[in-house]
Amino acid sequence: MRDDLGDGYAETLRAAYPDVPESADFVLYWWHKAAELVRTGKARRFGLITTNKLGQTFARRVVQTQLSAKPPLSLAFAIADHPWVDTAEGAAVRIAMTVGVPGKHTGELLEVKTESEQADGSAKITFDTKRGEISADLTTGVNVTVTNELKSNEGLANRGFCIFGSGFIVKPDEAKGLGLGKIRGLEKYIRPYLNGRDLTNTPRDVMVIDLFGMSADEVRENFPATYQHVLTHVKPERDENPRASRRINWWIFGEPNKQLREMVNGLKRFVVTVETSKYRIFTFFNADVAPDNKLVVIALDDAFFLGVLSSRIHVVYSLAAGGWIGYGNDPVYVKSRCFDPFPFPLCGEKEKARIRELAEALDAHRKQVQAKHGLTLTGLYNVLEKIRAGATLTEKEKFVHDRGLVSTLKSLHDDLDAAVSAAYGWPASLTDAEILERLVALNAERAAEEARGVIHWLRPEYQAKGQQEIILETKPAKKPKAKAAPAKHKGKAAWPKTLPERMHAVETALHAAAAPIAPADLAKQFARAKPADVAEILKTLETFGRARKAGEKFSR
Repeated sequence: MRDDLGDGYAETLRAAYPDVPESADFVLYWWHKAAELVRTGKARRFGLITTNKLGQTFARRVVQTQLSAKPPLSLAFAIADHPWVDTAEGAAVRIAMTVGVPGKHTGELLEVKTESEQADGSAKITFDTKRGEISADLTTGVNVTVTNELKSNEGLANRGFCIFGSGFIVKPDEAKGLGLGKIRGLEKYIRPYLNGRDLTNTPRDVMVIDLFGMSADEVRENFPATYQHVLTHVKPERDENPRASRRINWWIFGEPNKQLREMVNGLKRFVVTVETSKYRIFTFFNADVAPDNKLVVIALDDAFFLGVLSSRIHVVYSLAAGGWIGYGNDPVYVKSRCFDPFPFPLCGEKEKARIRELAEALDAHRKQVQAKHGLTLTGLYNVLEKIRAGATLTEKEKFVHDRGLVSTLKSLHDDLDAAVSAAYGWPASLTDAEILERLVALNAERAAEEARGVIHWLRPEYQAKGQQEIILETKPAKKPKAKAAPAKHKGKAAWPKTLPERMHAVETALHAAAAPIAPADLAKQFARAKPADVAEILKTLETFGRARKAGEKFSR
């Protein structure tokens, strides 16, 4: 928008329409204007054709604002994803259609069932029709747009690096020429660099120069050859960048992404997925890898989380909560909608161990067959989908199946799906709609718990660091008749009288602790609490999978 219309126009437009998110497409301003006119009675209805991004996160916020407004807007008709061909130019894209009416009404949703390409480039299409309340994501049924971002997942997902300068990327031989392997300390600043295609298709085998944390003078003094490389291959391009910070700090990435660096600091590996990809696949990257901005990084190194993310339960949710893009209609993983609201299972150590085992085996299996036979993840999962559909494999697909051990891959996924379902306490036979219904309900339950102070941190030692002490919800103590409470209890929470209240108080305190804690130390947070009573409650919480024991201490 800035390139085509200028900075002044873009800033004025955004100031005039504060209800439209800055990341929304230009077309959304017309959708917003039309919706305002209709729901306030200045027009009877509107019909608009947009790109199929309308159901994605930033556009969805515009739609949801109008559906939730007073008076509200309703969608009387919608097609979320429809082919569109410009026969003059031959450009093939995907579009969405929406009709808005005032008030609360059900609508008609058409979903493309079949597409048959015609001689002129258009397509003959058949539809499935559904009736019901059409949500902001252009679906009926379970409304995943109402889920809340959970504090338990906060600060763990982020996009990779936007480098803004192709000169930062070097081949391994070039890196050696700059002194990698010879100059001490340079390995911290030249490291492997992976993007989405490296993950799903054929790796480029490249590295990236990441000089974050050093001044230009320090780079020149400590790594003169590297300094000259970025001076000659990066600076000329950055001198033309319209943003002053990128011109001034030309030797470091255009978006240094300090939050991502803090997230992964201290981890030996982390989970990644491609932001836009045909298949929703999660894998581990080693900590020395610099991820590209088209990768979503999830700063968790426990294979339990990799297993849950790789399961059908999370994939079904992410497909419903995320968006779709391009003519290939590839799903988009938007961390604020796909990861942040997702409720992970609370289960015992036995269930977690099984999921870890299967997740490690799945990750290792894929990496081994890729390295040994040069296969791609996309190729493996193309064959996997055909096996699941019961379709006949071509000779090329049989080759991939045999070399990639795709039936073994399917077996690992099936076992993992069953293990994750068991961790939730759900049947493995749930339909997609039933999975979404349960996840939306579980999200609401977790959000209510967090409002009471119970947060099931995914990585408590990092996330809860620096958190203020949570005030426990307890019944107010009766007013003392004579003296006030002894000074030794000052600042401590009251020890509840009933067992349910005590369990809630202990669990809340446990989740507020940034590190594993002994029962005796936890008991000190309450006035007149006995360590033996607290220990007994912690053992009960462990049985229900709501606490974990490590030696003599307990943690979330």
